Amino acid sequence: MIKYERELFNLIKERIADDLKVSEHKMSKYDCYSLVHNSDIELKCRNLHYDDLLIEKAKYDALIERAAMFGTLPVYINSTPNGVWSFRLSELPEPKWEERRMPKTTHFTNNNMIVKMVGYYNISLGKDITELLGLSK
Repeated sequence: MIKYERELFNLIKERIADDLKVSEHKMSKYDCYSLVHNSDIELKCRNLHYDDLLIEKAKYDALIERAAMFGTLPVYINSTPNGVWSFRLSELPEPKWEERRMPKTTHFTNNNMIVKMVGYYNISLGKDITELLGLSK
C-alpha cells in the first residue's frame, strides 16, 4: 500500500513518466507535471479503499484551468489499499459538487475542520494503473 504522495510520485516517475517534476510551488493546487505526457497531475493517497474517490473542487478547477491555459491534460491519480487509478479529467463529466466538513490540510499540522466543496469519481471511470506501477493487488 502506498501511504504517501511522495511514494506515488516516485513510482510514477520510475515506471510511467521519467520526466515527472514536482510543481513549482509547494502550495500549488496540483502536485506534478510531465512535459513528455503533456500532463498536470494531482496525486492523492487514501489509507482506506473507496469505490468513489473524492476530489476537491479547488484542485479540479486548478487542473482544468491549467489545461485551458497551457493545453495540458489534467490528470487525477488516486491510490488506495486496493490499487491505483488514473482519471483523465477532460474526458470525464464534471462531478456533482457538495459541501463537506474536512480537515483544512492532510498530513500536516493544521487539522482544523473547514467546509470544502468536493466531488467523487467512481473507480470504474478511471484506468487501473496498479500493475503499470509494479504493484500487486
